[in-house]
Amino acid sequence: MKVSIIGAGNVGATCAEVIAYRSIASEVILLDIKEKLAEGKAMDMAQASNITGYNTKIVGSSNDYSLTANSDIVVITSGIPRKPGMTREELIGTNAGIVKNVVDNALKYSPNAIFIVVSNPMDDLSGRKRKQTPKE
Repeated sequence: MKVSIIGAGNVGATCAEVIAYRSIASEVILLDIKEKLAEGKAMDMAQASNITGYNTKIVGSSNDYSLTANSDIVVITSGIPRKPGMTREELIGTNAGIVKNVVDNALKYSPNAIFIVVSNPMDDLSGRKRKQTPKE
């Protein structure tokens, strides 16, 4: 199985490491918009594999979606964090555009993949309805 994770921040990198450590996939691709971030995290994980004993191939890249070709699963963790004073509506306005761009790029190379969105606000971006709280 091949899993691509778009977004190499804390959530994406942790997801990649757990998938590798538990041998869920034979290959994990970690992509990020920030230059060299995904490459560095993938290198750290690959070096740790000698100690932890997993043999999952981990590749990091800056925006090279061609590496995600034929992924079985694409996990999207991309997006900006909610800033102090920022409403959910403002956050979704930004993150929906980011997620759409990621999906469009990943679909070119993995049209049959299962997509899992782990970007905030997660319930809105994944189409799940939620109850409004009085403060919102």
